[in-house]
Parts: sequence; structure tokens; C-alpha cells
Amino acid sequence: MIRISIDAMGGDHGPNVVIPALVTVATRRPDVRFVIYGIEEAVRPELDRFPQLADRSEFVACEVAVRMDDKPSQALRRGRWKSSMWKAIEAVKGGSADACVSAGNTGALMAMSKFCLNTMASIDRPAIAAIWPTLRAESVVLDVGATIGADAQQLVDFAILGAAMARSVFGIDQPTVGLLNVGVEEIKGQEQVKDAGRMLREADMASMTYHGFVEGDDIGKGTVDVVVTEGFAGNIALKTAEGTARQIAGYLRAAMGRTLMARLGYMLAKSAFDTLREKMDVSRANGGVFLGLNGIVVKSHGGADSAGFAAAVELAYDMVRNRLLERIEADLDLFHSRDPQVPATQVSDVEAGEKG
Repeated sequence: MIRISIDAMGGDHGPNVVIPALVTVATRRPDVRFVIYGIEEAVRPELDRFPQLADRSEFVACEVAVRMDDKPSQALRRGRWKSSMWKAIEAVKGGSADACVSAGNTGALMAMSKFCLNTMASIDRPAIAAIWPTLRAESVVLDVGATIGADAQQLVDFAILGAAMARSVFGIDQPTVGLLNVGVEEIKGQEQVKDAGRMLREADMASMTYHGFVEGDDIGKGTVDVVVTEGFAGNIALKTAEGTARQIAGYLRAAMGRTLMARLGYMLAKSAFDTLREKMDVSRANGGVFLGLNGIVVKSHGGADSAGFAAAVELAYDMVRNRLLERIEADLDLFHSRDPQVPATQVSDVEAGEKG
């Protein structure tokens, strides 16, 4: 049984989106259970609308909801111990939940998650990883906003975290990893990026295949399974991609309704446009994963609809089911304790157990 704690008060729509999303997930995942945290007068009416959740969930009333405009420091002072966000995270720490999902304030969620769960022993700073639709399929991109600026070792850690997530979510044995850079040539880029590339080449780990440097257009092409960068560049890339998708969708809507012939052409090609709309739907890839913590926390987009929030919950489910934290710990141990006499390409204990 997989147990997921839910901050029902986060996002632009709160319980009005969260509760219907949980109904969707419960229908598709018969082995999932929810612990829902929120303010009773806001959550209870929604729960009463969906009695089918009664035997699949537990509701815990809270005193405080973290506001979307709260500064992280304010949220920690005001919301620690009694907010729905804190209690949902604390459930993971205490073992009553396997993962936490919230659509709330990103800065507050990260601050509380770091304070409550702490980073893994060999991780200096956490990263937010996003699932990115590509021409090939999907890729993991990190960091998209947690760590502004990163040194070479932090970029290497991000590569290890991202590769473990790609194996868990995509089922790839040895995902390809690229470092985002201003060019693919080894002489280009900042020193920390070049140093990280050298470290990844020398590590030669079985958990990933280091591809080299990749450029911005390689993200959408799907050149690699995991794209690694620091949070400033990653967040700009993410927001630019989301905005571009909405811009193209707006252009298409305007063009299709301009003339009678255009509307007729739309009707004839409707199935193709439906496929395009599905591929460009931001909610399909909803869910930023906080990697590097002693627990799984997923941040849903604040403006997500119920389908989008359901996608974030199912992402958390998949990472628990596929033992993401165990994979990360095994890969980090292997990287940080390499012995020159032991090949760095040996298979981690988790992978060996699966193949045995």
C-alpha cells in the first residue's frame, strides 16, 4: 500500500481541485491511500461531495494554510507545526506517508521540506526536477529553481539524482545525461560546468551514460534523458517553454477561427490538432520533484487543474513504487566511495537486486 500525504490548501484553487484529483488517482491506482491535511471548513464540503474517497483517505484538520505570497521565512515562523503544508511533509518524516504532494508556495514548500526532512548525507543542496516533453518522449530536467548557481560537485550530484529519477520514472537502465551549456565544445562554458563534465567522464558510472554538453534546443529534441543545469537557467528555460506552448496554442486558435475555410480545415484535421493539443498540454508534465532530501516531495503547479494535480500525485506514486530514494542512495554511495581497485561501473545493490 502506498500512502501519500496531501496539502489540500495549496495552489490557486485549493480543495476544489485537489479533492477531485484524488478521486481520479484513487480510481486508477487501487493500492493508494491518502492522508489529507487542510482547514476543515474548506476541505470537508469537498470531501462530502466524493464519498468514494472515504475508505481511501484520512482527513486531518489544521489551523493554518500557507499563503501563496508568504516568504519562506514567514511561512516557517507562522506555519511550522500547525500548517497543512508542514504536517503533510512531517507525515513523510514520521513514516505515516511515503510521499508528499502540494500545490502551495514553492519557496515555503522547499524551506519546510529542507528543515523537516534534511538533505541526504552527501548532498549539499537539493534540486527541483521536472518532466519535460520532447520530440523523442520525455526527459528529466534539473535544477529548475531550487539552487541558484551551483559548483561542479553540485552539478555532478544533480546528474546522479536526475539519472536515478529517470530510471525510476522512465524505466531506463542507463539514462543518458547532458550538461546544459552555451555550446557542445569542451572549451566553452563556465569553469564549474567544464569541471563537472570532466568529473562525470572520469566517474564512468553504470547508473548513467554521460553524453557531454547539450544546448538549449537539445532539451526539446530529447537529445539526452537527463539535462543538468543550475536553478537560474533551468527555471528560465522551464517558464520559457511553458509560455511558448501557450503562445503557439493561442496562434493556432486564432488561425483556425479566422475564415470559413480555416474552420473547415480544422474540422478535417481535428484528430491531428487534438494530438498536438495533448502533447502541448502543460498539465501532462505537472509535478516538480524535490530531489536530494530524505523523503519524496512533489510540487504541483499552483494553477494546475484537477488533471494536472492528479498527474503530480501519480508521479509521486510512481517514484515510491519504483524505490527512487533507494536508487539515489545507492548511486551516491557508489560515486562518493569509489575505490581505484573497484571499477566504478559496478552495478549498485539496488540494480543487482532487481536483476537477481
